[in-house]
Amino acid sequence: MAAIELRNIRKDYGSITVIREISLAIESGEFVVLVGPSGCGKSTLLRMLAGLEEITDGELFIGGRPVGHLPPAERNVAMVFQDYALYPHMSVSENMGFGLKMRDTAQREIDERVANAASILKIEPYLDRRPGQLSGGQRQRVAMGRAIVRDPDAFLFDEPLSNLDAALRVEMRLEIAKLHGRIKATTVYVTHDQVEAMTLADRIVVMNGGNVEQVGQPLELYHSPATLFVAQFIGSPTMNVVECEVVANRPDAVEVALPSGRVAMPFAGKERPQHGVTLGIRPEDLSSTSEGDSWFSGTLSVVERLGGQTFGYLDIGRDKMITVELPRDSRARVGDRLSVASKAANAHLFDTETGRRLDTTPEASSATARVA
Repeated sequence: MAAIELRNIRKDYGSITVIREISLAIESGEFVVLVGPSGCGKSTLLRMLAGLEEITDGELFIGGRPVGHLPPAERNVAMVFQDYALYPHMSVSENMGFGLKMRDTAQREIDERVANAASILKIEPYLDRRPGQLSGGQRQRVAMGRAIVRDPDAFLFDEPLSNLDAALRVEMRLEIAKLHGRIKATTVYVTHDQVEAMTLADRIVVMNGGNVEQVGQPLELYHSPATLFVAQFIGSPTMNVVECEVVANRPDAVEVALPSGRVAMPFAGKERPQHGVTLGIRPEDLSSTSEGDSWFSGTLSVVERLGGQTFGYLDIGRDKMITVELPRDSRARVGDRLSVASKAANAHLFDTETGRRLDTTPEASSATARVA
């Protein structure tokens, strides 16, 4: 399988720029997920890789070969679409082999490749059926099989699971993970679902407004988000963020004012924040404490019991509530008073104006931050 390299790729629609000079290197055999909210440019970028959208500026290489000027048929990539794009009048085997037939591949070789792909995807019993006789998951397997038989340099997936129900999404997500483990194909996968991104990716590319916010391994993005956008996009429920004032700068810490008092945060940056910062803390990193030691105190407005997890939504008198992961057998009820705190090591500081992560050192402290 071939590596993919994007050098300063830009896409304009008239006077509107939707992809802003993105550079990215994807290793051979790597599974990279493009993730971000609707309209961030992830599908447009994928279509540029496939040749379905022209590149306004920049260079694209697949397997070391410049392909930005080539039509889709000459790039040797296979794309799996959101809506499957199967021919309704053809059988499963005909759909899977159609691309090879258009390339004048010998029928014997087509049959062999289709049979091999059907075996990998466990769809041999359906080869004589038409798409209308299949379930959504089976149609998705056929679309994947059509890509596999081409033996492409890279696989491109454009939100392939978005039309499936929740249970089938989980099943197909596992199938895609197993498929990649078998064939080790270079894969670029677009989704807005962060669970898909976290479970499938070797690396995640988080996009926002045509820009790349951060590239990294799933847990790297989760534990060390480079920006406030990444911090809130990666993780479910989303990270709690609270704007607060810097009240003191110590040699190795920054003291900030939270709703329930002052908290000292370890800090190693050369440029120390002087005024407003945004503190981020994940729901699972908050736990109950006495009101005198709390970071946040308030009334539970909502309690969600999900079986394996329980979440409480704490009204602290601000626009946004604080989300707390409670013990799954918690007896907390709506209306209860709750005080919570965390360890300074688990918190994140961001520049409120730029959204960039400040240079904290979580490993420098494992003790619960004290409230002044």
